Amino acid sequence: MDGSKVPQAAPVLILLGPPGAGKGTQARMLEDRHGFVQLSTGDLLRAAVAAGTPAGLRAKAVMEAGDLVSDEIVIAILRDRLLEPDCAKGVILDGFPRTTVQAEALDRLLAATGQRIDAAISLDVEDDAMVQRISGRFTCGGCGEGYHDSFKPTTRPGVCDQCGGSEMKRRADDNAETVAQRLAAYHAQTAPLIDYYAAKGALSRVPAMGAIEQIATNLEEVVSHVTT
Repeated sequence: MDGSKVPQAAPVLILLGPPGAGKGTQARMLEDRHGFVQLSTGDLLRAAVAAGTPAGLRAKAVMEAGDLVSDEIVIAILRDRLLEPDCAKGVILDGFPRTTVQAEALDRLLAATGQRIDAAISLDVEDDAMVQRISGRFTCGGCGEGYHDSFKPTTRPGVCDQCGGSEMKRRADDNAETVAQRLAAYHAQTAPLIDYYAAKGALSRVPAMGAIEQIATNLEEVVSHVTT
């Protein structure tokens, strides 16, 4: 791999937090302000499969067999994506890594390109408040913009502020029982990443229970230290 194709100065950020912490919303706001590219595992897999890349074809075969895509394949897809020109200003990893094993593999990948994790930002929330937050969220079926019944309603009921679409979607699994299960899985598997990145001196914690704008302001204070 030609690591010289990836600008060494490009920031690499990770957003940590349980389901409903607002990672997607905050990532999009950082994209708008800094020109970063948000990279989520699901989007990366779908794009690689659609493009028919070697790693994408391997992922397609695994998924069609009903198996989970291995960390090795995900890392290969991420490696290809980081070489694309739009990542030159920096990337935000959302949903990866999920385990310390994946974090170690990611460190090796970035080391090969002369990069590193500049900041692993934990969006800290209260578990007992997640049910209200998650059960009230919905997205625009047209552009994917996220909303919430209480915290971020559309300006006009049923009409997307971004694209004007009227097709709104809610996830069927956004209910109390499923949310509790996802939070338990997060604490068991992903929360140890907080200790992992704290040991490396790369961890920052941002309270994420307030208004979206205030969370964004607090997040910006962290990001500004790695972009200046």
